[in-house]
Amino acid sequence: MTTFPLSRRRALAGAVLLAAALFVAGRYLAGAGASSGASGPAERPLEAVEAAAPAALVVHVVGAVRRPGLYRLRDGARVADAVARAGGATRRADVSLVNLAAPVADGVQVVVPRRAPAAASGSANAPQTPAGPLHLNTATLEQLDELPGVGPSTAQKILDFRQEHGAFTSIDELDAIPGIGPARLEQLREVAAP
Repeated sequence: MTTFPLSRRRALAGAVLLAAALFVAGRYLAGAGASSGASGPAERPLEAVEAAAPAALVVHVVGAVRRPGLYRLRDGARVADAVARAGGATRRADVSLVNLAAPVADGVQVVVPRRAPAAASGSANAPQTPAGPLHLNTATLEQLDELPGVGPSTAQKILDFRQEHGAFTSIDELDAIPGIGPARLEQLREVAAP
């Protein structure tokens, strides 16, 4: 009779010890997994990964530069940085028409215009007739100023819009520029092209 209750006690004690051992092992494994996961590079929060990598801008540099094309720049870069990445301005560039201090934004096109040929300046009294439509994406401030109904202020707004939003894809985009209404837009359709 004494052996039966003794084995029951042993079984109960063994079960308690096993439960305690499993509890301790579970706590240990849970703590080890959490600490190793936090230190691994694959488990870092997304904010930490984004903060570690500097933001990159992609700009399209065209016109009178040595190597036109797409360039990656750091966040906070200026137009001067974009021109420098494209090999700098050529001798024919008219950098006085470009705001080199302007900040660049992702996806913009930086246009460095060429200087007008000396023969184009000619005599002030001679009427100049354009050989074809004026291309809005390469036109200088002076060329835009000569368009019908466009003065120096509106010409500068067109350049600013082009700098901020990139190349014109349609003449209709001029409607977004203050000072160009439907009537003026119709006039410009005849003499300008994107």
